[in-house]
Amino acid sequence: MADDHQPTQTEQEDPLFQDIDGQQRPTEIESYCMNCGENGITRLLLTRIPHFREVIVMAFECPSCGTRNNEIQSAGIIQDKGQVVTCRVDNKEDLNRQLVKSESCSVRFQELDLEIPASTASQTSKKSGLLSTIEGLVEHVIDDLSAEQPVRKHANPTVHDQIDTVINKLRSYLDDHIPFTISIDDPAGNSFIEDLVITAPDPKLTRRWYTRTREQDEALGLQSVAEGEGVEERGKEEEEDEDAVPEVMSFPAQCSHCASRADTRMHVLEIPHFKEVVLMSTNCEACGYKSNEVKAGGPVSELGKRIVLRMQDAEDLSRDILKYLAVIVIVFSPFPASLTPPSQSETCGLSISEINLELTPGTLGGRFTTVEGLLRQVHEELDRRAPFTAGDSTEETKRLRWTEFLAKLDRVADGDPTILPVTLVLDDPLANSYLQNLYAPDDDPNMTLEHYERDWATNEGLGLNDMRLEGYEEDANEAGAEA
Repeated sequence: MADDHQPTQTEQEDPLFQDIDGQQRPTEIESYCMNCGENGITRLLLTRIPHFREVIVMAFECPSCGTRNNEIQSAGIIQDKGQVVTCRVDNKEDLNRQLVKSESCSVRFQELDLEIPASTASQTSKKSGLLSTIEGLVEHVIDDLSAEQPVRKHANPTVHDQIDTVINKLRSYLDDHIPFTISIDDPAGNSFIEDLVITAPDPKLTRRWYTRTREQDEALGLQSVAEGEGVEERGKEEEEDEDAVPEVMSFPAQCSHCASRADTRMHVLEIPHFKEVVLMSTNCEACGYKSNEVKAGGPVSELGKRIVLRMQDAEDLSRDILKYLAVIVIVFSPFPASLTPPSQSETCGLSISEINLELTPGTLGGRFTTVEGLLRQVHEELDRRAPFTAGDSTEETKRLRWTEFLAKLDRVADGDPTILPVTLVLDDPLANSYLQNLYAPDDDPNMTLEHYERDWATNEGLGLNDMRLEGYEEDANEAGAEA
């Protein structure tokens, strides 16, 4: 007899991962206890950490021997790039920073030159993640190092004494609040340390993104494209005039999410009264991943450029803006919403002093949009990605401050006359960012351009100090002669 049960709308639409709330119930599974051999209970909770991503929280308890442990595993996608987060811990508040450590993340205590590899076994699992605080992580490391100390004391007293010194130093971090520096390196990009200064860069926290090596991709289960794949197809596409630049160029690439082959399309665009830029987009048919970005063409400018716009009405919101690799500062003015798209470079940071917003260079990557579109994207990215600003573990004052901040940013993007006018500043060390001049080729009365020399630190960060364009052939010949 056929089953007449029809799934309800709730059953059909109930997502597998839900935001953390008091209504969620964990799934209980009877499982084997590795300590005593009896059966214990494992509780699984599939949830979504607000402004972070999906995770699986697991807790095991054995009623026979009392063994208990817990861990966290990431259920989200592997990010485009790996990430290193470094935090300077000076006081109790820093020790209470929340921390998410995925199973692929390694931890390093810089002053001790102590590194905990990602594959290091914890007390109960071979490879696990952790949702805790910095203090909890230090205690976790102390427990792991102390576990085999009685055996080492008799088997290898020298190693025992060395590890004991490290344990005492770690305890002093917690008991005596001795300052230290901790770094987490996650090739999957799924580990975080809480940012205590929500609306501006945290002076004690630094983040660095990097491209994974082939070995790291393989460790994460991302297969590399087989060597030589598609060579024949690529060789057949070069029979046309090599000097002719097609309107849209297409070349094979590798999807950063699933490692499948995906075509990347590139278009060279000349922006009037500015320079040549390159628009690039990737669409993977295998997993559906899409991305787009803008790159500036031409040589590196000798001077940096700062664009200051006094936004007076809604028309200013529709100005085109190119954010490539620079720094944006917004002070607040009236916004309109129609005209053309602005572009902002990857070196372009974004700050709005009236609402204490400051985004570091490269936060949003290269963008070609409008002023309004850029502000909308900033609002969306902050609301969706900023970790530790929601959930039951967030302080009420911090949550209210964050909500008020996003509301002010939304009012600016809406062109609310009660918060305008504002001053928008684009500060790009490479002069690759562009803001539309509505009076071109004449000067814009509401916009000023300032050119300045980059300092040594800025050039060092851009990799320009050690770059040689002349005389490098002689160095190569001398090196060959010495060899």
